[in-house]
Amino acid sequence: MELQQPYYAVIFTNTRTDGDFGYAEMAEQMERLAKQQKGYLGFESARSNLGIAVSYWESLEAIADWKANLEHLYAQKKGKSDWYSWYKVRICRVEREYEFKST
Repeated sequence: MELQQPYYAVIFTNTRTDGDFGYAEMAEQMERLAKQQKGYLGFESARSNLGIAVSYWESLEAIADWKANLEHLYAQKKGKSDWYSWYKVRICRVEREYEFKST
């Protein structure tokens, strides 16, 4: 994924509770919904014992709009009550990026 700099990254680091409780379905729904939001640029995630999800946005306003989305607010509430034992959110401005890819 190559994005025009600068842009913003929301890094959501978390540990899950035991059990799914509808998590997988909601995660797919939130990813579909985020893609429809103005200013959305992309998404990457990884999970083992620690989950990391990074969403990319054009602006801080786009991030604030996503956070305030009613369906996303419901998912945030479920996250606190059912899915996460801990999480941290970091919002960063990406000034530069580079990558390596073996041929």
